[in-house]
Formats: sequence, C-alpha cells, structure tokens
Amino acid sequence: MKTKHLGKTKTKQETGFRILDPIERIKASKSFGVDFWNAYEFNYLDSNKHPVLKVLEIKIPSSSKYIVESKSLKVYLNSFYKKTFVHEKDVLIKIEKDLNRLTKSSISLRFIKKFPTEPNSLKLNTSLRQFSKPNHPISFDGFRSICPVTSQPDFAIIYIYTNAKIDLKWLKLFLRSFKEKGEFHEQCIEDIFVAIEKKYPDFSIEVCGRFLRRGGIDINPIRSSKKTFYFKNFRVFNQ
Repeated sequence: MKTKHLGKTKTKQETGFRILDPIERIKASKSFGVDFWNAYEFNYLDSNKHPVLKVLEIKIPSSSKYIVESKSLKVYLNSFYKKTFVHEKDVLIKIEKDLNRLTKSSISLRFIKKFPTEPNSLKLNTSLRQFSKPNHPISFDGFRSICPVTSQPDFAIIYIYTNAKIDLKWLKLFLRSFKEKGEFHEQCIEDIFVAIEKKYPDFSIEVCGRFLRRGGIDINPIRSSKKTFYFKNFRVFNQ
C-alpha cells in the first residue's frame, strides 16, 4: 500500500487538501457505523493572531467510500497553526469541505470541551463468568493489532453491547487473536462485528473500539446492527 506520509521519514511539502491521503474503505457487513477521530492538539490563529488550542471531534460515517490515512490527517491539521480565522465556525467549514471531498461522504465535526463518561461494563480480562448478561456492556482491555503499513502495534479497549448471551471464553480468545493481525482500526472493529454477528445471528450487536492516541489523534470506530448507537464518543480517562 502506497501512502504519502505514513511510514516515511521525509514527505513532500504539500499544502491544504493535497496533504490528505485517501484509503478505500473495505466493508464486510451491512452494519451501521461511524468513526470518531479526536484531535487533542488542534491549533489555529484567531482574528487578532492569537493562538487558539482546541479539541476537535471528526465524525466520519462508515458508509464513506474512503477513509483518511491517519498521518496525512495529522499533517493536514497541524498546518492550521499559522492560519487565521475570524470565527471558529470558519475553521470547521474549511475542514468539513476538505474531508467531505476526500471521503466522498458527509462528515460532521465540532469542538468539544469534555467527553462523555465511560459506561460500566463487564471486564472480560478478569471475569470468571461463562456467558455475558444480555444488554450489559462487555469491555476487553489491552487489545492489540498491527498497523499494516508500519508494522507498529496499536492498542485499544474494545466494548461490546448485545442482547445475546456471549460465550466469554470464545470472545476472549477471538479478541486476543488480533495481536499479530495487520489491519487499520476501522477494519479491526468491522471484523469483530462480523465475527460476532456470524456466531450470534438475529441478535442486536454493537462494537466500539477506543484506540490509544498517536501524534495527538485517536481513532474510535463503532459498528452496529442498529442506526441508533449505544456507545458515545467517550474517553476512559476523560482527558
């Protein structure tokens, strides 16, 4: 897979929209979903040339034709530190226009001050239960996968909400099987959703991945059998 920035120490000095690098989305199910991107170090200049530091939430629908390669988005957002905007809504309009063009979809974004609280859940890592309780979240800490471009590990907490009684031994072994698997965050969550749906057909299922941030940005996909999502864009440590 050829990329403009990921896995490279030197990149071309491109500007604006040309910085962004699209990756065609691979979708293995008919699930509904979104990918929440949180940029914790977004910086621009106000009308007085004063620096403004914000936390930016980007919401990309899982139906988009393309996803954005993560390092290219980091480089793109970092380029705003010397750009001046009279109103903060003008910043959002500019980014929205570029990301809509790249993903071939309708994204949404906003500045946020505080994240929702992590939901209470059954801790899969330490639970001695054989089956989960229906309609009660399950969480798996220490999920590990591999970036398919750089071969570097990615880490996350995986959350699952379903009205099925899940075999927890099977689920734990399945989630551990990703530790050497080379997939982007979005595809990992897609694969988990597909596997649970296959094992427990005709049940309501939702899978959420809260990945650790890199370079000031984290990526948090949700895949669900319903249009309305149980999980929000929460953070475990609310920071």
